[in-house]
Amino acid sequence: MLINCVAYESGTKLADVPVEQISDYLQRPGCFVWVALRDSTDAELTQMQQEFGLHDLAVEDARHGHQRPKIEEYGDVLFAVMHTIDLGPTDALNVGEVCVFVGPNFVLSVRNHSQQGFLGVRARAEREPHLLRHGSGFVFYALMDAVVDRYFPLIDALETDLEAVEEQIFEHGMARENIKRLYELKRKIGVVKHAVAPLMDAVSKLGSGRVPAVCANSREYFRDVYDHLARMNASLDALRETIGTAIQVNLSTVTIEESEVTKRLAAWAGIFAVATAFAGIWGMNFQTMPELKWAWGYPAALAAIAGACFLLYRRFKRAGWL
Repeated sequence: MLINCVAYESGTKLADVPVEQISDYLQRPGCFVWVALRDSTDAELTQMQQEFGLHDLAVEDARHGHQRPKIEEYGDVLFAVMHTIDLGPTDALNVGEVCVFVGPNFVLSVRNHSQQGFLGVRARAEREPHLLRHGSGFVFYALMDAVVDRYFPLIDALETDLEAVEEQIFEHGMARENIKRLYELKRKIGVVKHAVAPLMDAVSKLGSGRVPAVCANSREYFRDVYDHLARMNASLDALRETIGTAIQVNLSTVTIEESEVTKRLAAWAGIFAVATAFAGIWGMNFQTMPELKWAWGYPAALAAIAGACFLLYRRFKRAGWL
């Protein structure tokens, strides 16, 4: 569906434009058109392709979705794909896409499978006419900056979840639950990483070297976006490393707990083995066994067994096995 279609000139808003009149405003010098679509249909994309002269391959990517974050050049038009990540009510991550076409006199954003709106971006741009004079390149920066800034709360939430798991990692009986939560966190970090790392590589080309003409007046702003992405990428790498360490510590804790149980079982097995050995010796039915005719033989045998078991118990207790 069409969210809005607005024409701007010299940093100020001219008017809300019907789609049929887009071509008229594109012919005006110093004017550019900003169109926003949400969950667009094939017919809407085809109409926009005809109005702005978009490349077939770029339109096909926007139509089918599921693209890797990237920035591509088609003549004097840039095509960018960015991922939006929404935190669902059950803490699940919902990944959407924003496809942006940027030309010398137009910006077309196509938002798919995402609840994140960009009305605030338009309001911000209109409050800064001195920057909006830079044209479509600044609008492209503003859209990208809004997408990137929304990654920060996600990373903060992941760090908080990891700290909560680390506080419980040495609690007895929490090993299985901790490993489950750690692997879930690792999966979420992977989702955010797949949104940040490719975009960082793509944005690096907009701030230095041969910058596309449409972004030439906004390269300083794109360098700022790159700095944000680099910080996020470093934080995500640190989180992944911490999770790997936490998993190893958790598994080591499980091994220690299992060894403690094994030592206890081995100690009790040793005690009962001694008792079994004594009982086996005195249980042999030989005619000439000296204890058979002794009135105190049975109590003495029980006392010997109990004494031997008690000595072993004290020894294992001192060794920390019981």
